[in-house]
Amino acid sequence: MRVGIVCYPTFGGSGVLATELGKALANKGHEVHFISYNQPARLDFFSENVFYHEVNIAKYPLFEYAPYETALAGKMVDIVQSAHLDVLHVHYAIPHASAALLAKQILAQKGIHIPVVTTLHGTDITLVGREVTYEHVVSWSINQSDAVTAVSNKLKEETLQHFQIERDIDVIPNFIDFNRFNKKPREHFKQMIAPNGEKIIIHTSNFRKVKRVEDVVAIFSKIIREIPAKLLLIGDGPERSHIEKVCREHNTCDWVTFLGKQEAIEEILSIGDLFVLPSESESFGLAALEAMACEVPVISSNAGGIPEVNIHGVTGFLSDVGDVDSMAQHAITLLKDAEMLKSFRKNALVQAHNFDLKSILLQYEDIYQRVVAAQ
Repeated sequence: MRVGIVCYPTFGGSGVLATELGKALANKGHEVHFISYNQPARLDFFSENVFYHEVNIAKYPLFEYAPYETALAGKMVDIVQSAHLDVLHVHYAIPHASAALLAKQILAQKGIHIPVVTTLHGTDITLVGREVTYEHVVSWSINQSDAVTAVSNKLKEETLQHFQIERDIDVIPNFIDFNRFNKKPREHFKQMIAPNGEKIIIHTSNFRKVKRVEDVVAIFSKIIREIPAKLLLIGDGPERSHIEKVCREHNTCDWVTFLGKQEAIEEILSIGDLFVLPSESESFGLAALEAMACEVPVISSNAGGIPEVNIHGVTGFLSDVGDVDSMAQHAITLLKDAEMLKSFRKNALVQAHNFDLKSILLQYEDIYQRVVAAQ
């Protein structure tokens, strides 16, 4: 099957999932065409089945803002025709689904019928989509797509609650590739980070306010009062400089390391004892799943789809958003009990296997076959 994948090329969850899905499809023999304004961050290998098409936006003085959606629709029309695509799979309702549906209408006038599969990831529904300016376009894009998927039951519930949806939504969760994400023997690395046997706490995100990285530092400051520990912060974003200031305010700078953006996250997760994810909103919690695949228990909020991944009292602990005292106490309890920590590590790995890429990939293939057959 020839599949066109439209996504953001950034390190965010939607771009990661879309890219990893495309790579997995290519490995199974499908022909995959990525369409975006930059090469996706995780598109880091070459394959005869993978193609990348960059969307170029012509700049005219008339436009205060470049018309990306129009350029994207035009690019999709070109690629569907030249590569003879069977299906377009777009990640994010706007602008990707709306642009794909415009391309679909243009192609229909040419006698070409291309089905559009839209995957909802979170902020396109919970944040952007609720803006009055976009609400009607989001609803239309979802209702007009040939198939719609959401990455968690919670996201599906929120979509149906906030929009006038007249079609079914399939829940296909995010996935983990165990060929990459698994606990690796990196004791030399751990010894370098924690030479005196300190516990290693990890957080990774894009450092936006919604991730509540300030809470991570507050939780850690409570942990180190009782347990020797180090905090590794992976990622970068608008809150980075503020978080550095917060570390100084908590007098934790000597025990906190900012690692910035990292490609080989699994290498760092392999030395972790706990992963902290106190987000205000998460449609799924892919970062938590990646940690669990590396046998790291999770201390998290109960926001969005996180409880579908992190099972309270089994793979980690859940607390209300902003309840840093509860999260810190759960962390301390777990770190002080070696047997419990060992058990939670095993449980985390078992739970992660429920989201194995191999089984999730089959669900997407079924969706593609269904919409193509309906044309």
